[in-house]
Amino acid sequence: MKGRNVRRAPVLRRTVPVVAVLGLVTGLTAAGPPEAGTGGGAAREGTSAAGCALRQQQPHQDTLNNVFTFDLYCDNLANDMYGRASYDAPVTGRLKLSPSWFVCWTQGDAAPGESKVWYYTQGDEVASLPRLKGWGLVPARVVASPRHPFPGLPRCSWF
Repeated sequence: MKGRNVRRAPVLRRTVPVVAVLGLVTGLTAAGPPEAGTGGGAAREGTSAAGCALRQQQPHQDTLNNVFTFDLYCDNLANDMYGRASYDAPVTGRLKLSPSWFVCWTQGDAAPGESKVWYYTQGDEVASLPRLKGWGLVPARVVASPRHPFPGLPRCSWF
């Protein structure tokens, strides 16, 4: 398996669209600016809280051809990653190392007492659905942010 530093490298990966697998709609677009009322504002280099920071010029491209130009770099717990923001979704990958980067957030299932926020990233290990190359969502409890969603991180536009 590729090392952690390789995953963070600003190299765009070959892509294979798998819209049906994730249950997404057609007309996907890259994550844009945060929506009003989502704790956002434009991302600024060095915006940070409790060991988390928004980083600019960190290009990532997922297997759905979404391109992201910045990310949230934050400590995290090891956890399975899911194909949608639901605990009954297929496990697409695993976060095994910390810290990790996250490119956007959405809302989904929440266990009792947990946030409905989920973060989108690429895992350190591919699980099922190898075409996704480990891209998926983790629940907010995995990300060591003092607030969910993290201020300035955009909402995923296709979820």
